[in-house]
Amino acid sequence: MGERRGDLLDRIFDLAIIGGGVNGCGIARDAAGRGNSVFLCEMNDLASGTSSWSTKLVHGGLRYLEYYEFRLVREALIEREILWRIAPHIIRPLRFVLPHHDGLRPAWLLRLGLFLYDHIGGRNLLPPTRSVDLSRDEVGKPLAPGRYTKGFEYSDCFVDDARLVVLTARDAADRGAEIRTRLRAVEIRQADKIWQVTVENTWSGERSTIRARALVNAGGPWVEQVLALGAGVNARAKVRLVQGSHIVVPKLYAHDRAYMFQNSDGRIVFVIPYQDDFTLIGTTDRDYDGDPADVKASSEEIQYLCASVSEYLTRPVRPEDVVWTYSGVRPLYDDGASEAKAATRDYVFELDTPGGAPLLSIYGGKITTHRRLAEEALERLDPYLRSDRARRGWTAKSPLPGGDMDVSAIPALAAELMRLYPFLNPPHANRLAHAYGTRARKMLGNAKSLADLGQSFGAGLTESEVRYLMSSEWARTAEDIVWRRSKLGLRLSASEIAAIDDWITAHRTAPERPLLETGRRS
Repeated sequence: MGERRGDLLDRIFDLAIIGGGVNGCGIARDAAGRGNSVFLCEMNDLASGTSSWSTKLVHGGLRYLEYYEFRLVREALIEREILWRIAPHIIRPLRFVLPHHDGLRPAWLLRLGLFLYDHIGGRNLLPPTRSVDLSRDEVGKPLAPGRYTKGFEYSDCFVDDARLVVLTARDAADRGAEIRTRLRAVEIRQADKIWQVTVENTWSGERSTIRARALVNAGGPWVEQVLALGAGVNARAKVRLVQGSHIVVPKLYAHDRAYMFQNSDGRIVFVIPYQDDFTLIGTTDRDYDGDPADVKASSEEIQYLCASVSEYLTRPVRPEDVVWTYSGVRPLYDDGASEAKAATRDYVFELDTPGGAPLLSIYGGKITTHRRLAEEALERLDPYLRSDRARRGWTAKSPLPGGDMDVSAIPALAAELMRLYPFLNPPHANRLAHAYGTRARKMLGNAKSLADLGQSFGAGLTESEVRYLMSSEWARTAEDIVWRRSKLGLRLSASEIAAIDDWITAHRTAPERPLLETGRRS
């Protein structure tokens, strides 16, 4: 039974969070699991900003060793296997090939860095680094012949970044958190040591105010704009916006390894097998000055990425090969680094108590370290919250929704789905297993045929899946579904995507939900 809207307006939450990216949702999950009442608002869709525009890696950050970021790398390496264990459906191991050639980083330095990478951070399940003879090994075949003979292969993990955010929010909501999308914070003020956050529905324009004992500003690229809403705080920290762009091209090679290429300008470019039939290439690093909502991959960046990987590959990559681009803005802590590539990826907190109630602002951070960031954020807020201290560290052991399985169980789950639902073909079953894990059966229900799943929108997307994403994962538009809840936009035409929006409009039987109506679902 949901609470009435008036009950929510009358209550005081322990914690309010502004921002539905990976950091905000991570804090909401941890706080709710410790017994706090939590309210989170996001002005757009979950993971619609920085958190869905990453290189899709859960990794230690090998190149950060060059900048002596040892604590960050160690923490990220420890988190890498923790996240894999709690979300084995959306995170998988990935081997990276690092070709060596004279004139850039010397081989001894790469060996030293990879030795540290293997040993400083809790690698237990992932295989260690090995040397590779690129003239003989299959991973050398896509490379320019005769140019690269020696290389190294090491481990990291691939992640579906937007689904990581959504499933983190889903777990928070299952534990009692109020998660609200399309709800923009328009004013924050304090009265009697209680934060009052005025929020506006970005679709209807309806406004209301919620109250909380503590407030987290997880606005990402908009962190400074949130502070300008009336908090009465003169921020000491500054955010540095760094643009990172990626391109996607048709599959470049047959094997399942990724590459890390070193460029003469000191930058690193990753080449990653993506969505079975594609290859993901990125990222760029350049300072960004403008509205983060307007960021797009420039023709200059696209050309840079194509030229960078073409230096290494037998088959050159050209801008006309690109089937999709995406770009995001990383809200890094401004440490005064002269170049964007050297700016720290570590996270920084700024805790203020204007009028007595705490406001915690977050600068920087990485997808890989979001769980640990959440723990540390709650440690900072511990004096102000009524949380269960015995529950500290619980997020490292509790699987995300659908992740209650062994890290090697996805093939068996896909096979089970085909046994229970014989109408599924292998690619369809495999996609559902990776997207929903053990919750795929809930989405498929008692279907006996493909027709039982309702209208087909193409690429295996059905009415049943759309309904599930709307009822359980806050999807409201076709864009939410085909670019964040999935990457089916790579396979669907513009008219097919438009048909999804038409279906959503036609089947929105009820008026817009009241602003603060509860939506707790399992």
